[in-house]
Amino acid sequence: MLTVASDIDVLARFGRALADPIRCRILLALRQEPAYPADLAEALGVSRTRLSNHLACLRDCGLVVTVPDGRRTRYELADDRLGHALDHLLATVVAVEADKTCPDAATKGCC
Repeated sequence: MLTVASDIDVLARFGRALADPIRCRILLALRQEPAYPADLAEALGVSRTRLSNHLACLRDCGLVVTVPDGRRTRYELADDRLGHALDHLLATVVAVEADKTCPDAATKGCC
């Protein structure tokens, strides 16, 4: 049975997906166009095994879906609005002052 996730659960899932640079690169690539795993692995310079693990995470988070295409499987964003959300998020982050960082950036590795 499908259930509707709470806003907090949705944001936590999205945050978990964005917490890894490879998953971010996958989402940005799929924002441009759907792709096959072998092509994504080559474009991102990662092994197919590593890519497969990240794609599984993104599927589990509900951010990407598989689309059967003959004997192959293509990946794409689960919803077109996700691409727009990524665009808005990028624009928002880029708008932040470049010389501002978190006070804990040096010790916690953020920002």
